[in-house]
Amino acid sequence: MNHSTECTCEESLIETLRGFKAQHPDSVLYQTSLMSALLSGVYEGSTTIAELMTHGDFGVGTFNGLDGEMIAFNSEVYQLRSDGSARVARPDQKTPFAVVTWFKPQYRLEITQPTGRQKLHDIIDSKIPSDNLFCALRIDGDFRHAHTRTVPRQTPPYRAMTDVLDDQPVFRFNSRQGVLVGFRSPQHMQGINVAGYHEHFITDDRKGGGHLLDYQLDSGVLTFGEIHKLMIDLPADSAFLNANLHPDDLDAAIRSVES
Repeated sequence: MNHSTECTCEESLIETLRGFKAQHPDSVLYQTSLMSALLSGVYEGSTTIAELMTHGDFGVGTFNGLDGEMIAFNSEVYQLRSDGSARVARPDQKTPFAVVTWFKPQYRLEITQPTGRQKLHDIIDSKIPSDNLFCALRIDGDFRHAHTRTVPRQTPPYRAMTDVLDDQPVFRFNSRQGVLVGFRSPQHMQGINVAGYHEHFITDDRKGGGHLLDYQLDSGVLTFGEIHKLMIDLPADSAFLNANLHPDDLDAAIRSVES
């Protein structure tokens, strides 16, 4: 075999690998800022929704000023507001904290009988038993109830999130079809992300939703898959640089604001 033939074979292999990678890209969790920064009151980010969606078509987060919850799926982004309503997010809106991925589920399960939140989590945990991996999950179905909360928009000087949540409105959506979008993050990621399950909900008419506190599914489809890679963009502004990102009560504080 001459040298030119070897080059041709090598180039062909490289092109084949490139083609395979393009069709089967690695699942990557992309994140703006840190949960501990949001907890300490860093509510202004520079990442626009348009920029965020170049990193994924599926995710959760919030908006500048802590103005409601974010839910994204099928490359559509919605703002879940503090009055329980929802609206399509503008591309130029910005986020101080968000987590997105290209959703490529490995598992699909039909739910045909009433099933609570913990049972659904148990199903996922049985398929992805290692807590050292991330997991993205989605549920499309009929919810017997979805108990949500959404933080109202804040104004400077910003208070810590634990103080803000004293004013949080809560809502209960009963007998509604809708979409749940969420992630399960490893316990060792607490503070960087939210350890455990973090889920948002939007109704089928896309007019209501919020951060899920509890829910029961009557029937629907659960899809989920594991993620092995994490990419984080850290802010460079003074609010982030001067924030206390590891307070003594970090774990308890995050659990109080997320549950």
